[in-house]
Amino acid sequence: MISVVINTLNESARLADAISSVKKFADEIVVIDMESDDRSVEIAKDLGAKVFTHKRMDYVELARNFGISKASGDWILILDPDEQLCPSLSVKLKEEVKNNTADYFRIPRKNIVFNKWLKYSRWWPDYNIRFFKKGSVEWSEMIHSVPITTGRGADVDEREDNAIIHHHYDSISQYLERLNRYTNAQSAERVKKGEKFSWKDLLIKPSNEFLSRYFLGQGYKDGAHGLALSLLQGFSELIVFLKIWEINKFEKQNTPLSNVLTTLKIIEKDFHFWEADSMVKENGGLVYRIRRKLKV
Repeated sequence: MISVVINTLNESARLADAISSVKKFADEIVVIDMESDDRSVEIAKDLGAKVFTHKRMDYVELARNFGISKASGDWILILDPDEQLCPSLSVKLKEEVKNNTADYFRIPRKNIVFNKWLKYSRWWPDYNIRFFKKGSVEWSEMIHSVPITTGRGADVDEREDNAIIHHHYDSISQYLERLNRYTNAQSAERVKKGEKFSWKDLLIKPSNEFLSRYFLGQGYKDGAHGLALSLLQGFSELIVFLKIWEINKFEKQNTPLSNVLTTLKIIEKDFHFWEADSMVKENGGLVYRIRRKLKV
């Protein structure tokens, strides 16, 4: 028996598509609603799902295990309300159950952000543990955490037709609303682990996030979307460290101009390294590197 568990909070716009995508796949659909103000509960019940209530939380990991506990199936698929299971992946997962090849599976996600599938920018293949035997996977309460697993694990092949379709962000406003909630949790977790604020983090951490997505993750191949989202993810890192500073009561730190300039030069050096590395990977890149070395 396969159970699908979906956590909701004001997801009436997407929920019907998510449930419909697993109707033929699931023996049971369990919806954990976190005190929605919209029609989420009504939609779930109309489509035959079992609905349970959990108190409202800032992020879903805090309610994951509750949802699993309400599922009756031997196998569980975790699906978010803005996700859909494509038919080919449904067939693939049922074959894996029949063959008993593993206790849990990491599944790629096709992230659609601002109406575009991001194939680069570290948004693909975006593997997530989503399908597992009951009892083999448990979530911690940390935001965006990798769950604790027992038993044998396996990856579903990295192909578009094997991916969960994830309608991630529809608008800038939605991104910023989630950013505020997520960075509240992330900053609190880092302070709890003993992380201290340093003014250098305001420059280095956002820069590293941008560089890793736009250059190392080849975000430039996603066009304006890759550039915009690399910048937004860098901005998210900036907000995390500003909130760590806020938790520390905005403690005073000296920022001598010479130190700030030195830090900016380090960032500039990193930028030029990844600039050259990326150009080498593209057509004509070798010529570009030789010209840079010769300064011609």
